[in-house]
Amino acid sequence: MKNPILNEIKNLVADRDMTLTELAKIMGERLNRNYSLASLSQKLRNGTIPYREVLLIANILEYKIAYYDTIEKKFKIS
Repeated sequence: MKNPILNEIKNLVADRDMTLTELAKIMGERLNRNYSLASLSQKLRNGTIPYREVLLIANILEYKIAYYDTIEKKFKIS
């Protein structure tokens, strides 16, 4: 079974007319280390990408992550 984060990130990247290769390059610049497409793809495929990197991806793509509180019936934005 594919990890849904892979498809979600791929769709968000495509919506910004960017490639995963470009995203990995920018992530490497922001993290101040070598960050390859292979590394990013593997983490996405395996569902092992750290949350801090998901937040970085959202920042690079200019998205906010929202949580829906099912008790209070409202969104909370990170």
